[in-house]
Order: sequence, then structure tokens, then C-alpha cells
Amino acid sequence: MSTRQDNRLRFGGVAIPYHWLAVCSTAVLIGSYLSILYRITNVVGVAGDLLFVVAGALVGAMLLARKLPAWTAFVIGAILLVIGLFSYYATVPGMYLSLEQADRIIADTIALLTGLSVEMMREIETWALSVSPAAVFVPWYLVFRRRYGLAAASGGAVLGFFVLTGDAGAFVTLTGMVGALGIVAFGTMSRYGGTIAQMDVLAVALVAMILLSTTVSVVPGGSASPILPSSGGGSGGGGGLISNDQRVAIQGSIELSPKVQYTVTSNHGGYWKVASYDRYTGDGWIRTGGSRSYEDQSSPPGTSYEVRQTFTVEADRVNAMPAAWKPIRVMGDMDDRTRISSTGSLSPKSALTKGDSYSVRSRVPTKNPETLRDAGTNYPSEIRQQYSQLPGSTSNRLKEKTSEITADADNPYEKAIRIETWLEENKEYSLDVERPDGEMADSFVFEMEEGYCVYYATSMVTMLRTQDIPARFATGYTSGQRVSEDEWVVRGLDSHAWVEVYFPDTGWVRFDPTPSEPRSDAEQEMVNDARASGESGVDTDESENGTWTPEPTTTTTTTTTTTTTDDEDNSTSDGVDGPNPDPGEPQNPDLGELTSAVTPTETTNSSSEEGGGIPIEPPSREQLLYSSLLAIGVLLTARRTGILQRAYRTVWVRWQPRDDPETDVERAFSRLEYYLAQKHRMRRQGETPREYIASLSHVGVDDRAQRVGSLYERARYAGDVSREHADEAVSLVNDIVRGSKRQKSSG
Repeated sequence: MSTRQDNRLRFGGVAIPYHWLAVCSTAVLIGSYLSILYRITNVVGVAGDLLFVVAGALVGAMLLARKLPAWTAFVIGAILLVIGLFSYYATVPGMYLSLEQADRIIADTIALLTGLSVEMMREIETWALSVSPAAVFVPWYLVFRRRYGLAAASGGAVLGFFVLTGDAGAFVTLTGMVGALGIVAFGTMSRYGGTIAQMDVLAVALVAMILLSTTVSVVPGGSASPILPSSGGGSGGGGGLISNDQRVAIQGSIELSPKVQYTVTSNHGGYWKVASYDRYTGDGWIRTGGSRSYEDQSSPPGTSYEVRQTFTVEADRVNAMPAAWKPIRVMGDMDDRTRISSTGSLSPKSALTKGDSYSVRSRVPTKNPETLRDAGTNYPSEIRQQYSQLPGSTSNRLKEKTSEITADADNPYEKAIRIETWLEENKEYSLDVERPDGEMADSFVFEMEEGYCVYYATSMVTMLRTQDIPARFATGYTSGQRVSEDEWVVRGLDSHAWVEVYFPDTGWVRFDPTPSEPRSDAEQEMVNDARASGESGVDTDESENGTWTPEPTTTTTTTTTTTTTDDEDNSTSDGVDGPNPDPGEPQNPDLGELTSAVTPTETTNSSSEEGGGIPIEPPSREQLLYSSLLAIGVLLTARRTGILQRAYRTVWVRWQPRDDPETDVERAFSRLEYYLAQKHRMRRQGETPREYIASLSHVGVDDRAQRVGSLYERARYAGDVSREHADEAVSLVNDIVRGSKRQKSSG
């Protein structure tokens, strides 16, 4: 290696211009936030378009940088951004005619500026393709104009935007910061010259950034990481881990809490919905759009029946407001504490605590098979676009398998029934599963023998979308344990995930592909075990006496008895007849199932009070790489600051490995000389060992050191030392450096 100062890094016979190292660093910085855009666009299937647009911007920047001055980069970048944003706004359906569409664009913009993920924007594919040319053009142009500081600043600003939205995780952020640091450092060396020794300065800065990134969160409200709500009565909404978060991560094995979360008084049982999600990422779900302040909602199109319900919170703290779909009105003073999501579900502005209650009036769409068979496929364009999206990872074999299952169905309702039935009959129910790699629906359909409701619902939604049928993933609770004619007790293990399919002139209709009997049996066993072990919070006074069932009603014309189902309502307050029994209802409504944002893992710690478990997972590849970078950086920093050398010397002076006698004596004297230099002074040039040691006699250096000096001269100049001499020299130096008392030396 050469230490000559110039604008090249010389390593052996290779000389690399610092300018090209700065270019490489710019590529690292741009690549950090391009990885975010690629991940996002791959979810909506336009990643190939993104790569084409980015490649054009990079080539254009290289060509124009040869001809135009640096300041034009910002002008061209601004023009690209304006054109891109105009294209984004222009592609939103009806934006010039619909105030609602314009409000949605404004809501998307505000969401980004307040730290919400760009993944939750509705028109994310158009937005990403619109802003990416400007994001890569400006820093790439500037680095080829050798304006290194501006290149780092412009690229860093884009990365900072994604940090604020929460889309840049710690690893991506660190990678981008390393790229920005490299641009400035190598650019400075290119301009003013540098040496290979100065590379240690970069290592020190790198370690500082790593340590900072592991201890300080710079994301004020982002959500780059999967949501894993707490168990029990925590913020997630109760022991079922239900929450109204905007992101759902599909995990492996889970445990559910048998503790009571709500008691419900209602004129109907049914499914108590918490949230629904439209964007499927291949390994989880996202609800796009934000939430807004409460206002009364319109009824679903078509026939529906009314459900009036009052929920009382029994857990310590919840962040969810379950309600029968579709909630139309929140009664009482709770409307001031309620928000409505972009998909129409309710959520509290602040957590609800034990004893809080709220009342909701809902209109539930009637699930009439004949009406749904004749509904057709004239979907609104926004519904079709938003709820038919599939990630780029969706396999052709899943599309082909779904087409095979639905081959004899000639309408969306029949296709939904075929898919629902196939999943019920071909997959087993289990909470103890290993999270698969790759796209979840494909893995469940082709590789897994069993799973729980999140896997069933995810697969059914994906399969429906391969047939261009709008569908979404929904979470909430099944009805729970019925304890009187109009009251239910809802536990954490009643949490559940199901499917909603859109039908023109009817709206969203529920389907449930999870086998009901195995699920109910498993959950009943959990309740029985919790009762047997004396666990608290499992029952209310009413639920201890078992499940209530209605008295059979005998008709006047026959001896046959009929039992009213949960969804039947023959005398609603507004005169609408109730539906026929819902084919999608579970056979046993007393116990539901599991979670929307399921908690890990394959290995759990059952000591958790709520049964949620503590995940124990091996480190990911990113974590291993991150740790390796940190270790290398720490070592280089220690070398640069001299810590490594001092640590080595501290060990070296106190412990000596053994070799041949001559080497041992010379090494012992080197240790002695280093020790005396640290305690007193260094040996001067031309000063013999004998003279050096004698000059220190007045400061307490005794005849032990003189003896070691004599042995060193004998080994160095006469080459005549024995093993006994070597042992003596090593022992004397050990005594001196370890502070042992003076002993009589031997001759």
C-alpha cells in the first residue's frame, strides 16, 4: 500500500480514483431508498416499470452532466417532479369532478407529511413511478459534476423523507447514511488528496452511526416494522391481539388468551368487526388511506337488517371498537371519541379502559344467495382497482389452481362458495404452525397441511382476486359465548379473521373459509383448561353457568321445532325482514378464533400472564450483517484510536508465550524495556541495555532488571543461554511487571 497523497486509492498494484468511489457511494445512497420503492411497487405489481423509469433517469443524468452546469440539476429535477405529480393527480379517477377524490389526494399528502407510511397511499404505484425519476436524477447528476456535498445532501433528503414516513428501517437508513458519508469523504479526498490511513476516519464515523442507530429512534410515528400488538389487556385490544392498526403481519404459531375482553348486549349475535384491509403484500396486509373524525354513515346498498349493540369493556385497556358490519351510527357521547377508518370501521381516539361502554347501530347486508348469484360484475372502478390488487410475488400456479377449483362456477358468488368450501375441506385447523417463506397464500395452498384463520382468509382473498373478484381481509371477533337471549361474553380467543366479498347493489358480504368445528373445539378446550387452573378473568358471573340456548318454538301445524339463528330477525325496528340462515355462519357460535395481527412465534414462553408468549427467533440475515458491520467498525475504530494497540500491549507485557530459550530471553527483555519506558523513560538511541538499566537505579530499578539485561546480552551477542536461563528471565520480568516484591537474583 502506498501512503502518497493523491486522488487515487492505491492498494497493491491497483489504483482506484476517489471520484469513482464517490460515485459508488452515491449508488449505495440511491439504492437504499430505491429498495423501498421497489418493495412497494412490487406489492402492486409494477416493479418492472419502476426499474425502467429509474434506468432512464440515471442514463439521462450521466449524459446531461457532461454538457450542463451543476445548478441545472435542480431545475431538471423540479421539472421531473412537477410532471410526475401532475401525472399522479391526473390518473386519479374523477379528480376534476369529485370532491371526494380530491379530498383523498389531500389526505394522502397530509398522511405523508405527518409520518405515515407511503405504503398506505391508495395510488401508490402511480406515486412511486412519478417521484422516482427526480429522486435518482438529481444526486446522480451532481456526483458526475463532482459536486459531492450537494449530491449527498439531495440524496440524503430523499432518504430522510422515507425515514420520516417510517418506510426506511434501521438497516436501510444505515446503508443510506454510509453512502452519504462515503460521497463526502471520497469526494474530499478526490479534490484535495488523501492517504489510505485516512480510511480509518470513515470507520470511526461508521461505528458512531451504527451505535447511534441502535440507541436512538429517528422515526416519530412511522410504521416500517410489522405491527405486533401486545397480549392480554394491552394496547392491542385484548388477549386476542386484535387492533385497528394499519398493518397486519402474518406470523407463525400463536397462543390466545381465554380472558374476557367485552360483554355485548345485542338484538342479534354475529361477527363483531374491528378492521378490514385492502392491500396484500405477500406476507401481510395494509389498510390504505387514513382515518377521519366520526360522522354518521350511509346504509349498505340493497336489503339489510338492523343490529343494535352495546359493548362494555372488561379488559384493562383496548384500542379497538368492534361492531357488526356495517356500523351506521354511534350513539351517545362516544361519537366525540370515535374515528372512522378509510374502510368504514370504528376506532377510539384514545384507549378504552375497563368499564367503558359504547352503543352502535349497524345495518348488516342480507346474504341472499339468489340475489348474490344475479349481482353481476359491474363493480365501481375504484372498488375494482383497490380490492383486486395482487403482489408481484403471486404465482401462476395459484391462479391456475383457483381457475380449476372454480371451473364450474359461472358467477362471483358461486366462485366464492367453491373457494370457501375447498379451503374448509382440504386444510386442517391448527394454531401451531411454522411460518412459511415466500408468498403466504401460495405457501398455504400448496405446501401447508394446516393453519389458522389468518392463513385461510388470506388465501381466499388472494384466490378471489386472481379471478378479478374484489375481496378484502377482515378481522374482529366471533359472537362469543351466549349467556342470555341478548347478551354475549367475548374473550380474546374469540378473535378471528374472515373474508369480505363485494357484490354490486349489496356491498360487502362476509365469507368464512376457516373450519368452524375444529376451531370451536380447540377454543373450548382452552377455556376449560383456564377454568381448571383457576386463571382469573376467564368468566363473568353470567358465563360461569354455561351457554344459553333459546327455548324451542313449536308451530301450531307440526311437531317440528325450529331454533332462531344469530342472524335471523323477523321483527326489526324498521320493518325489514331478517335474512335466512347465513351459510357462512359457524355451526357453533359460542367460541370464535384468533387474531388479525397475529403474534409470534414458533417457540413461546408460556409464563406470559395473558398467554401471549415471548418470541425466540434466530437472527435474520440483516441482523447478522448489521452485527458484522458493527464488529468490524468497532475493531477499526479501536485501531484508529490506539485502543487496540494498548489492549494488546497490556496483555503482551503481562503474559509471555514460550519458545526456544534465546527467543524467550529476548522477548522477556522487550517486555521489561516496554514496562520501564511506561514507568520511567524510553531507552535513548545508542544507549546499551546495561547503561539504560543502570541509569534507572536511582528510581528503584533493582538488580532483577540488571540480571535480565545480562541474560539478554548473553543471548544476543554470545548466543549461549539455556532453558534455565530463559525460565529465570521470564520469571524475573513477570515479578517486575506484576509488582512482586524484590527477590535475590541468581548468577
